[in-house]
Amino acid sequence: MSLIYINPYLSPAAPVLPAIGAAFGGGFFAGTISHTHDGVATHALIVAPAASGYNGQGALKWKTTNTTTAGTNSTFDGYANTAAMETAGLANHPAANYCRGLTIGGFTDWYLPARDELDIAYENLKPYTNNNSTSWGINDYSVPKRTVNRTSGTPARTSVAAFQNGNTEAFALQTHQASTQNNATSRWSVHFYDGQHYTDFGAGVNKDFDLMLRAFRRVTL
Repeated sequence: MSLIYINPYLSPAAPVLPAIGAAFGGGFFAGTISHTHDGVATHALIVAPAASGYNGQGALKWKTTNTTTAGTNSTFDGYANTAAMETAGLANHPAANYCRGLTIGGFTDWYLPARDELDIAYENLKPYTNNNSTSWGINDYSVPKRTVNRTSGTPARTSVAAFQNGNTEAFALQTHQASTQNNATSRWSVHFYDGQHYTDFGAGVNKDFDLMLRAFRRVTL
């Protein structure tokens, strides 16, 4: 009987990525991100299915009190932000608690996405035909790296039918909270109507104000 030698120094093969919006890793492929902010993809981003990882398109608090949570300032690493909330106590972080409690497709590593991860999902899976906000779009962690803001018409609405407004997997045309902390009282969020980023959008909209969320997970490339 011949033996097969496996070189322990070889890295496992990177996963083959599907088209944007295709089923992948328990959810749907939303694009890639570069944690090295050089345009080289380090992770594939996966958005949870609407039926099981969108909280019924309901809303939850980022935190039950308007106080800082250490380790949640990353704009690109939602997994790390969510882990920091878990360390601080998920009972005080309802949105992260929802994501960490999910098991979808056998995967339990769902998290509350960071601001730049949500921005990538908007760029690739924009649900509607309206004009984009031209105040946002620069993203050091996107692949390819975006160094200028969006135009009113770019990106256009996604061509993936399931993610177009009104269809089963579409992002709601509302503000989605990120795991990225802004300061003691506020968090970042991304509006899926026009791609605008917010730290707040009205009086009293603090961390303890309920906002929509959708869970993400990622695969290392």
